[in-house]
Amino acid sequence: MKWNLRWAAAKRDIWRPTQLQAAFREVGFTPSLSKVAALWSGKPVTVRLEDLDMICAALQCTVADLMEAEPVAAAEGRAESEQRAVGESGPARPIPRPGGGSGSRRPLPPN
Repeated sequence: MKWNLRWAAAKRDIWRPTQLQAAFREVGFTPSLSKVAALWSGKPVTVRLEDLDMICAALQCTVADLMEAEPVAAAEGRAESEQRAVGESGPARPIPRPGGGSGSRRPLPPN
């Protein structure tokens, strides 16, 4: 099972693992920073059911919220089939906007 802890944390305006660790401390849950970083990065981590309850209490969410997929922003006026890796069946890759930087034109990265 893959959790989307960052999406649940973002809904609570938590944007860094250290902020997440502070939210855990508020509910009396004190995992190590390495465990918090592993949870944040989406790496497989063993979590006890009691700890899962504490995670949900800190993020004010349910286990179902942790499994909710992060919404993908719709491409602005671009067809979804524009750029896909060979054999890829997921959503289209993000495409950099041409010339949308500091004024100097940079070439697009190679595919």
